[in-house]
Amino acid sequence: MHQKPFDIPCVILSGGKSSRMEEDKSLLPFSTSDSLIQFQYNRLKPFFKKLYISSKINKFPFLNKEYLLLDESEVYSPIIALNTVFNFFKDETVFIITVDTPLVKINSLAKIIEEKTKENDICIARTKTNHNLCGVFESKACRDKIEEMLKKDIHKVGFLLNQMKTKTIKFLDEDEFINLNKKEDYYRAKLIISETNNYH
Repeated sequence: MHQKPFDIPCVILSGGKSSRMEEDKSLLPFSTSDSLIQFQYNRLKPFFKKLYISSKINKFPFLNKEYLLLDESEVYSPIIALNTVFNFFKDETVFIITVDTPLVKINSLAKIIEEKTKENDICIARTKTNHNLCGVFESKACRDKIEEMLKKDIHKVGFLLNQMKTKTIKFLDEDEFINLNKKEDYYRAKLIISETNNYH
């Protein structure tokens, strides 16, 4: 287990009401936590010097407001959220992860961070597919490209990755990177976490 806090900040993208989940997944209870977002926050906090949450509104009573990055746009889009994050961090390197990937191991985060080089703008996890929002991003380079994308009304994270110098790190465990898009994913993740304590 990686113990020393990573030198870069981390932002959890909390999202909003999910059409497939039919509710705000970040507020669903998970493991021993009152909510999925609190679970993700509590497990990541010891490993990052600074940990933030990106959201449209403040729905996190446990969070100090200085670590809340509010997105003022009415459009629900990961690209809009990333734009807010990268504007906040200016020219820093930042780790991005979503609230609905609660099983990604700390050692895997460490590997992604260690594999990121100056030659890459972005370094993300990959299993059978890319996990676009689990990785390290260079704020300035990505912000400049996102501003171009928004002028053309392009909101796909995959498009951003294709336009940047993106490195992928291969992982074999699909369960570790399960994305809680649907109720069955949520119940499966709850089952996995109840059977092991290796996801911290």
